Amino acid sequence: MAKDGVDGKRGRGEGAGRETADFPALRRGDWGQSGGQGRAHVAADVVAALVAQAEPGARLGTKEELRAKCGVSVGTFNETLRLLQARALVTVRPGPGGGLFAAEQSPMVRLGHSVLALDSGASDVSEAVRIRNALDPLLIEDALWHASPADIQDMRIPLREMQDAADAEDPDAFIRANWRLHARIAAVSPNTLLRSLYLSLLDLIEKHALAVRPDGESSLPEHIHDRCRLHTALIDALDKRDREEAMRLIAEHTTTRKRPAG
Repeated sequence: MAKDGVDGKRGRGEGAGRETADFPALRRGDWGQSGGQGRAHVAADVVAALVAQAEPGARLGTKEELRAKCGVSVGTFNETLRLLQARALVTVRPGPGGGLFAAEQSPMVRLGHSVLALDSGASDVSEAVRIRNALDPLLIEDALWHASPADIQDMRIPLREMQDAADAEDPDAFIRANWRLHARIAAVSPNTLLRSLYLSLLDLIEKHALAVRPDGESSLPEHIHDRCRLHTALIDALDKRDREEAMRLIAEHTTTRKRPAG
Protein backbone atom coordinates (compact mmCIF):
# COMPACT_ATOMS: atom_id res chain seq x y z
CA MET A 1 0.00 0.00 0.00
CA ALA A 2 1.36 3.42 -0.89
CA LYS A 3 2.23 5.74 1.98
CA ASP A 4 2.59 9.51 2.39
CA GLY A 5 0.71 10.00 -0.84
CA VAL A 6 3.75 9.05 -2.88
CA ASP A 7 1.93 7.09 -5.56
CA GLY A 8 1.32 10.41 -7.32
CA LYS A 9 -2.30 9.44 -8.05
CA ARG A 10 -4.07 10.68 -4.96
CA GLY A 11 -4.96 14.19 -3.96
CA ARG A 12 -5.31 15.50 -7.52
CA GLY A 13 -8.39 17.45 -6.56
CA GLU A 14 -8.71 21.15 -5.90
CA GLY A 15 -5.51 22.68 -4.55
CA ALA A 16 -3.40 19.55 -4.92
CA GLY A 17 -0.01 20.50 -6.27
CA ARG A 18 -1.39 23.92 -7.22
CA GLU A 19 1.33 25.77 -5.31
CA THR A 20 4.10 23.90 -7.15
CA ALA A 21 2.72 24.15 -10.67
CA ASP A 22 4.68 27.21 -11.74
CA PHE A 23 7.92 26.46 -9.92
CA PRO A 24 10.53 25.05 -12.34
CA ALA A 25 12.33 21.84 -11.46
CA LEU A 26 16.05 22.11 -10.74
CA ARG A 27 18.31 21.06 -13.58
CA ARG A 28 21.80 19.62 -13.34
CA GLY A 29 23.36 23.00 -14.18
CA ASP A 30 21.57 24.62 -11.25
CA TRP A 31 23.65 22.66 -8.74
CA GLY A 32 26.76 24.54 -9.79
CA GLN A 33 25.08 27.78 -8.67
CA SER A 34 24.38 26.56 -5.15
CA GLY A 35 27.23 28.48 -3.53
CA GLY A 36 28.84 25.33 -2.20
CA GLN A 37 25.72 24.12 -0.38
CA GLY A 38 24.78 20.45 -0.52
CA ARG A 39 21.95 19.24 -2.71
CA ALA A 40 19.73 18.64 0.31
CA HIS A 41 20.12 22.28 1.36
CA VAL A 42 19.38 23.56 -2.15
CA ALA A 43 16.32 21.32 -2.42
CA ALA A 44 15.18 22.52 1.01
CA ASP A 45 15.42 26.11 -0.22
CA VAL A 46 13.25 25.19 -3.22
CA VAL A 47 10.54 23.68 -1.02
CA ALA A 48 10.86 26.57 1.45
CA ALA A 49 10.10 28.95 -1.41
CA LEU A 50 6.94 26.95 -2.13
CA VAL A 51 5.97 27.16 1.52
CA ALA A 52 6.42 30.94 1.43
CA GLN A 53 3.95 31.13 -1.48
CA ALA A 54 1.39 28.82 0.13
CA GLU A 55 -1.23 29.32 2.80
CA PRO A 56 -0.55 27.64 6.17
CA GLY A 57 -1.77 24.07 5.98
CA ALA A 58 -1.80 24.02 2.17
CA ARG A 59 -0.80 20.80 0.44
CA LEU A 60 2.46 21.17 -1.48
CA GLY A 61 2.38 17.79 -3.20
CA THR A 62 3.44 14.21 -2.61
CA LYS A 63 6.96 13.41 -1.46
CA GLU A 64 7.68 11.85 -4.86
CA GLU A 65 6.34 14.86 -6.77
CA LEU A 66 8.48 17.27 -4.77
CA ARG A 67 11.52 14.99 -4.92
CA ALA A 68 11.21 14.85 -8.72
CA LYS A 69 10.73 18.63 -8.90
CA CYS A 70 13.93 19.13 -6.91
CA GLY A 71 15.75 16.59 -9.07
CA VAL A 72 17.40 14.73 -6.18
CA SER A 73 17.64 11.11 -5.05
CA VAL A 74 15.34 9.54 -2.48
CA GLY A 75 18.12 9.59 0.12
CA THR A 76 18.91 13.25 -0.53
CA PHE A 77 15.23 14.18 -0.33
CA ASN A 78 14.92 12.40 3.00
CA GLU A 79 17.71 14.69 4.26
CA THR A 80 15.83 17.62 2.71
CA LEU A 81 12.75 16.62 4.72
CA ARG A 82 14.84 16.55 7.91
CA LEU A 83 16.05 20.09 7.22
CA LEU A 84 12.53 21.34 6.46
CA GLN A 85 11.06 19.73 9.56
CA ALA A 86 13.91 21.11 11.69
CA ARG A 87 12.92 24.57 10.44
CA ALA A 88 9.25 23.75 11.24
CA LEU A 89 8.32 24.59 7.64
CA VAL A 90 6.45 21.43 6.62
CA THR A 91 4.43 18.58 8.03
CA VAL A 92 4.22 15.11 6.48
CA ARG A 93 0.90 13.25 6.47
CA PRO A 94 0.51 9.59 5.49
CA GLY A 95 -2.32 7.86 3.68
CA PRO A 96 -4.73 8.97 0.92
CA GLY A 97 -4.40 12.67 0.21
CA GLY A 98 -1.18 12.77 2.20
CA GLY A 99 2.18 14.26 1.34
CA LEU A 100 3.88 17.50 2.36
CA PHE A 101 1.93 20.43 3.76
CA ALA A 102 2.95 23.95 4.67
CA ALA A 103 3.22 23.98 8.47
CA GLU A 104 0.86 25.98 10.63
CA GLN A 105 3.49 28.13 12.29
CA SER A 106 3.08 29.64 15.72
CA PRO A 107 4.10 33.27 16.34
CA MET A 108 7.20 31.97 18.16
CA VAL A 109 8.28 29.88 15.18
CA ARG A 110 7.65 32.77 12.78
CA LEU A 111 9.79 34.99 15.02
CA GLY A 112 12.54 32.37 14.91
CA HIS A 113 12.47 32.31 11.13
CA SER A 114 12.59 36.11 10.95
CA VAL A 115 15.83 35.94 12.95
CA LEU A 116 17.32 33.02 11.03
CA ALA A 117 16.47 34.62 7.69
CA LEU A 118 19.07 37.33 8.27
CA ASP A 119 21.95 37.57 5.84
CA SER A 120 24.69 35.15 6.87
CA GLY A 121 27.38 37.63 7.78
CA ALA A 122 30.01 36.61 10.32
CA SER A 123 28.17 38.36 13.14
CA ASP A 124 24.91 36.52 12.38
CA VAL A 125 26.58 33.11 12.38
CA SER A 126 28.47 34.03 15.55
CA GLU A 127 25.17 34.87 17.25
CA ALA A 128 23.69 31.57 16.07
CA VAL A 129 26.65 29.74 17.64
CA ARG A 130 26.26 31.68 20.89
CA ILE A 131 22.55 30.80 21.13
CA ARG A 132 23.25 27.19 20.20
CA ASN A 133 25.81 26.91 22.98
CA ALA A 134 23.33 28.36 25.48
CA LEU A 135 20.82 25.63 24.55
CA ASP A 136 23.31 22.74 24.90
CA PRO A 137 22.82 22.25 28.68
CA LEU A 138 19.03 22.01 28.22
CA LEU A 139 19.46 19.30 25.60
CA ILE A 140 21.92 17.40 27.78
CA GLU A 141 19.38 17.49 30.62
CA ASP A 142 16.75 16.04 28.27
CA ALA A 143 19.18 13.39 27.02
CA LEU A 144 19.95 12.32 30.59
CA TRP A 145 16.25 11.64 31.11
CA HIS A 146 15.15 10.39 27.70
CA ALA A 147 18.08 8.83 25.79
CA SER A 148 17.56 5.11 25.28
CA PRO A 149 20.41 2.59 24.85
CA ALA A 150 19.64 2.70 21.10
CA ASP A 151 19.95 6.49 21.15
CA ILE A 152 23.35 6.25 22.84
CA GLN A 153 24.52 3.72 20.24
CA ASP A 154 23.38 6.07 17.46
CA MET A 155 25.34 8.91 19.07
CA ARG A 156 28.48 6.80 18.96
CA ILE A 157 28.32 6.64 15.14
CA PRO A 158 29.19 10.34 14.55
CA LEU A 159 31.53 10.07 17.54
CA ARG A 160 33.52 7.40 15.65
CA GLU A 161 33.46 9.63 12.57
CA MET A 162 34.93 12.43 14.68
CA GLN A 163 37.71 10.10 15.86
CA ASP A 164 38.45 8.99 12.28
CA ALA A 165 38.60 12.63 11.16
CA ALA A 166 40.86 13.54 14.09
CA ASP A 167 43.20 10.65 13.24
CA ALA A 168 43.25 11.82 9.61
CA GLU A 169 43.84 15.42 10.76
CA ASP A 170 40.80 16.50 8.72
CA PRO A 171 39.21 19.36 10.68
CA ASP A 172 36.42 19.97 8.16
CA ALA A 173 35.23 16.34 8.37
CA PHE A 174 35.64 16.53 12.15
CA ILE A 175 33.44 19.59 12.60
CA ARG A 176 30.70 18.17 10.39
CA ALA A 177 30.70 14.89 12.29
CA ASN A 178 30.56 16.99 15.46
CA TRP A 179 27.43 18.75 14.19
CA ARG A 180 25.85 15.39 13.38
CA LEU A 181 26.53 14.27 16.94
CA HIS A 182 24.91 17.36 18.42
CA ALA A 183 21.92 16.96 16.08
CA ARG A 184 21.50 13.37 17.28
CA ILE A 185 21.60 14.50 20.92
CA ALA A 186 18.99 17.17 20.13
CA ALA A 187 16.73 14.59 18.44
CA VAL A 188 16.22 12.90 21.83
CA SER A 189 14.56 15.94 23.37
CA PRO A 190 10.75 15.70 23.68
CA ASN A 191 10.56 19.53 23.63
CA THR A 192 9.51 20.34 20.07
CA LEU A 193 10.30 24.06 20.28
CA LEU A 194 13.75 23.50 21.80
CA ARG A 195 14.60 20.74 19.33
CA SER A 196 13.39 22.71 16.31
CA LEU A 197 15.21 25.90 17.31
CA TYR A 198 18.46 24.06 18.01
CA LEU A 199 18.41 22.11 14.73
CA SER A 200 17.58 25.30 12.83
CA LEU A 201 20.60 27.00 14.39
CA LEU A 202 22.81 24.02 13.50
CA ASP A 203 21.48 24.13 9.95
CA LEU A 204 22.26 27.84 9.67
CA ILE A 205 25.79 27.36 11.02
CA GLU A 206 26.50 24.39 8.77
CA LYS A 207 25.03 26.05 5.70
CA HIS A 208 27.30 29.09 5.97
CA ALA A 209 30.42 27.55 7.49
CA LEU A 210 33.75 27.96 5.76
CA ALA A 211 36.77 25.71 6.19
CA VAL A 212 38.18 25.30 9.68
CA ARG A 213 41.49 27.11 10.01
CA PRO A 214 44.18 27.34 12.70
CA ASP A 215 43.86 30.38 14.96
CA GLY A 216 47.47 30.52 16.11
CA GLU A 217 46.59 29.66 19.72
CA SER A 218 47.19 25.92 19.54
CA SER A 219 47.93 23.06 17.23
CA LEU A 220 44.81 22.26 15.22
CA PRO A 221 45.34 18.45 15.35
CA GLU A 222 45.85 18.68 19.11
CA HIS A 223 42.71 20.77 19.44
CA ILE A 224 40.44 18.35 17.58
CA HIS A 225 41.82 15.37 19.49
CA ASP A 226 41.02 17.22 22.73
CA ARG A 227 37.49 17.93 21.49
CA CYS A 228 37.09 14.30 20.49
CA ARG A 229 38.05 13.14 23.98
CA LEU A 230 35.63 15.62 25.54
CA HIS A 231 32.70 14.46 23.39
CA THR A 232 33.52 10.80 24.04
CA ALA A 233 33.46 11.47 27.78
CA LEU A 234 30.16 13.36 27.39
CA ILE A 235 28.42 10.44 25.64
CA ASP A 236 29.85 8.05 28.24
CA ALA A 237 28.36 10.23 30.98
CA LEU A 238 24.97 10.17 29.24
CA ASP A 239 25.23 6.40 28.98
CA LYS A 240 25.90 6.15 32.72
CA ARG A 241 23.22 8.75 33.57
CA ASP A 242 25.94 10.68 35.38
CA ARG A 243 24.34 14.11 35.52
CA GLU A 244 27.13 15.84 37.42
CA GLU A 245 29.79 14.70 34.96
CA ALA A 246 27.63 15.41 31.90
CA MET A 247 26.87 18.95 33.03
CA ARG A 248 30.53 19.57 33.89
CA LEU A 249 31.58 18.42 30.43
CA ILE A 250 28.99 20.49 28.57
CA ALA A 251 30.12 23.54 30.55
CA GLU A 252 33.72 22.77 29.57
CA HIS A 253 32.55 22.31 25.97
CA THR A 254 31.29 25.90 25.92
CA THR A 255 33.93 27.68 27.98
CA THR A 256 37.05 26.14 26.41
CA ARG A 257 35.91 26.08 22.79
CA LYS A 258 38.42 27.93 20.60
CA ARG A 259 36.60 27.53 17.30
CA PRO A 260 33.17 28.75 16.34
CA ALA A 261 31.11 25.59 16.07
CA GLY A 262 32.82 22.62 17.75
